[in-house]
Amino acid sequence: ASEKSGALTVAKLDVDENPATARDFQVVSIPTMILFKDGQPVKRIVGAKGKAALLRELSEII
Repeated sequence: ASEKSGALTVAKLDVDENPATARDFQVVSIPTMILFKDGQPVKRIVGAKGKAALLRELSEII
């Protein structure tokens, strides 16, 4: 996250404590990362990824 400091906000959702929200966003696997732009989901990353892979995915959006 430090590489993209100020470019994005990271939020975490506990799917066990918030099942309705998880259902609303169709989270069926953990981990799931949903990237939003202007309040709309623009990309979904499912499964564990290494740092390089995540930075590559983020660079497409940011």
